Amino acid sequence: MKRIAYILTAAFLFTLTWSCSEDIMDEINVIASNSTGVDSKLIITDAMTATAFTVVGSDLAFYASTYMEHNVGVWSQSYNAEIRSGEPTSSTTYNNSWSAIYRNLYNLNIIIEKCSEGGPEEGNDHTLGIAQALSAYNLAVLTDVMGDVPWTEALQPGIIYTPVLDAQQDIYTVIMGFVDDAIANLQKESEYPSLGKQDFIYGGDEELWLKFAYGLKARYLMRLSHKSPNYQGVIDAADLSFASAADQALYNYNGSTATSPFYSFFKDRNYFGASQSLHDRLLSRNDPRDSVFFKPHPNSDDQATIIFAPNGTPNQILDYYSVSALSTPTAPTYLLSYHEIEFLKAEAYARLEEYEEAETALQNAITAAFGKVNIGLSAAKAEAYYTDDVEARFDADPLAEIMIQKYIAFFEEEAVEAYNDYRRLEAMGDDVIVLANPLNATKFPLRFTYGADDVTTNPNVASAYGDGTYVYTENVWWAGGTR
Repeated sequence: MKRIAYILTAAFLFTLTWSCSEDIMDEINVIASNSTGVDSKLIITDAMTATAFTVVGSDLAFYASTYMEHNVGVWSQSYNAEIRSGEPTSSTTYNNSWSAIYRNLYNLNIIIEKCSEGGPEEGNDHTLGIAQALSAYNLAVLTDVMGDVPWTEALQPGIIYTPVLDAQQDIYTVIMGFVDDAIANLQKESEYPSLGKQDFIYGGDEELWLKFAYGLKARYLMRLSHKSPNYQGVIDAADLSFASAADQALYNYNGSTATSPFYSFFKDRNYFGASQSLHDRLLSRNDPRDSVFFKPHPNSDDQATIIFAPNGTPNQILDYYSVSALSTPTAPTYLLSYHEIEFLKAEAYARLEEYEEAETALQNAITAAFGKVNIGLSAAKAEAYYTDDVEARFDADPLAEIMIQKYIAFFEEEAVEAYNDYRRLEAMGDDVIVLANPLNATKFPLRFTYGADDVTTNPNVASAYGDGTYVYTENVWWAGGTR
């Protein structure tokens, strides 16, 4: 796409801190064609790192965290997003993420071409499968939050400068194709050695990448359930995915030269306050995570009191409201978690009215969510919580309790998936996650805007963007919209 410089940044992402859309990111630019001379094992390392840090742990997650009331925006751009002023409709808001995803897709496409039939690394099937799974992942993130986007004419810098937008429905056909191809290639006998230490997620273990691909299939089948429900397909794919938290797809940080995105955001920007509505939800369920999720602001004079920010109506003030206690230097980025897989199964079983199986999956999901590394609550506490406070709610309304528990479990690293779930559920008439921001009555962001790089240079994207207010009125296709 025009004005996108495709880059290789793996060595540099370890020292990057988050920058908002108005900032200039420190990047090392190279001519796009030079990337074709790099071995795929090196490009794939960058793609993994970029997916974790500049896509999953990016502006998309920070803003989704605000819209989904995992956090409250209390300063600057996050405050504007909280009060629905400027940020939700501006093309600069998500521009860094927009560009990062296209860079990633470009580099992944190079790997796919290299490792496919006729390419210089033909037979490198496991790297090919990983690249296809990550392509599905990045493309899904892009279209899930933005709807119709350039695809078939994109990734051709210097050839097509103003690519047209493809329909989200067609893009999802591509996504599912990537996933199925990844599953096929990851099961082949590769002629190439394992990626080993070049693989920062699974250390070259293709069996775990295969489980990841099946997990993506379960996620995306559920994403399409408003349009074409296939709940047994979700269960079948999930059963071939993660068997425990040891399998889940995490990107880890050492806490010194590499720190987690939400921690970096807090240290650099300090824009969030602890969410009143999330606290109220936990309190109403006697949820022991309420005492783990929040802490006083480190700069507050009062270190004994948790001060929650009211959703939609906070004061714009620094260092006053309490903050998330999960934003630690070593908190991992979750590309796909084991608890998400179990929640997907629980929802699918509930929709099929197989409630015993749904309950088992829900219990597994809650236990796994309690055991996240930056939460650290025991399986015994999870079991007691389920028995004392969840079971009766599940018996009364299985689907509602499953989705509310999933929403809580996704605090805070999985905010984009919480945002996707919320919009899908609303489209299906399942209004089970009630948000507190009073502005949502007319100004809930139903989607994110396109990036300014292309709004300002591509008339096709500019036309789709208009003045940006469409984000409040137009659902994406899988949530009942037309684009």
